[in-house]
Amino acid sequence: MSVTSMYSKDVSKKVFNKEDLFILDVRNENDFQDWKIEGENFDYLNVPYFELLDGVEEIIGKIPADKEVLVVCAKEGSSIMVAEMLSEAGVNVSYLKGGMKAWSEHLEPVKVGDLRDGGEIYQFVRIGKGCLSYMVVSDGEAALIDATRMTDTYLEFAESIGAKITNVLDTHLHADHISGGRTIAEKTGAIYWLPPKDATEVTFAYQPLEDGNEVKIGETVITIQALYSPGHTIGSTSFVVDGRFLLSGDILFIDSIGRPDLAGMAEDWVSDLRETLYKRYRELSDDLIVLPAHFMIMEELNDDGSVSEKLSILFAKNHGLTIEDENDFRKMVTENLPPQPNAYQEIRETNMGKINPDLEKQREMEIGPNRCAVR
Repeated sequence: MSVTSMYSKDVSKKVFNKEDLFILDVRNENDFQDWKIEGENFDYLNVPYFELLDGVEEIIGKIPADKEVLVVCAKEGSSIMVAEMLSEAGVNVSYLKGGMKAWSEHLEPVKVGDLRDGGEIYQFVRIGKGCLSYMVVSDGEAALIDATRMTDTYLEFAESIGAKITNVLDTHLHADHISGGRTIAEKTGAIYWLPPKDATEVTFAYQPLEDGNEVKIGETVITIQALYSPGHTIGSTSFVVDGRFLLSGDILFIDSIGRPDLAGMAEDWVSDLRETLYKRYRELSDDLIVLPAHFMIMEELNDDGSVSEKLSILFAKNHGLTIEDENDFRKMVTENLPPQPNAYQEIRETNMGKINPDLEKQREMEIGPNRCAVR
């Protein structure tokens, strides 16, 4: 039997379609436990590569004959060798092209809505990292929000739909992934917007993004209205797009709320977080569709792979929005913080323009799961 490669795009489709897949992950146990490819109908076997150097006979009986089998490692090399051994033993098997590094970088564009006077809004799902970014398109112009460092994906997509990126916005200074906003602005001549309270240490020019700012896209005047919403960071800013969509950044997710501690300010910023969630957001229309900057678990994905929910439903069901007592809220937030994101200080400094790591270093800095939420 021949060994075939499977691309991250193919695996993401299996996640979206809830297909069956058996994954043999040959990374170390700690790496597997910390972060793996997740799918509702995926089954797993984790056996470190070094335990298979003498052959795969001991695991053959653990691999199902009635499911697609995918071998996964960090960069692809080890998975190819294990897949070849399995193939020689009669197993029909594939390996993940580019390994977990490729999985971490894959972006899947999904249309999430039409705008009232023409135009669309697209969500880019970074399935392996839990990051969500957005493109608002109208009359051949586009605004890009919370872009990742995989800039070519956005540029190629904009070209494919005949749109020119004219505005690039970050809801806050990111600490879990490297922003592509500044790079895209430089490549396209777009205006780069950043909340000034998050930008006190940046080394580059930007347009201050402040409460009440309106960014207009296209001749049909699609409006992106900025709403100051501190809590995850002191400058965190949400956007109300076309009066229908709330881009909540890392303040509000589908099943949780944003953590306030990534600049070491949890005790100080938890009050801002509550003020945003329990007052500023309460003053908005219940009918707004919330589009967050991250998702935490695969159950948050809709049937088409997108991540969204009505604000009224989140007020009823999101555990971070239903705590009446302020002290209980403070306790819940400060006592349920997950581990800090991998290399988060270096990522913040990169997004400030203070350091400029090469591509391989950037990849290493971002490896691992999304950790922007309160558990």
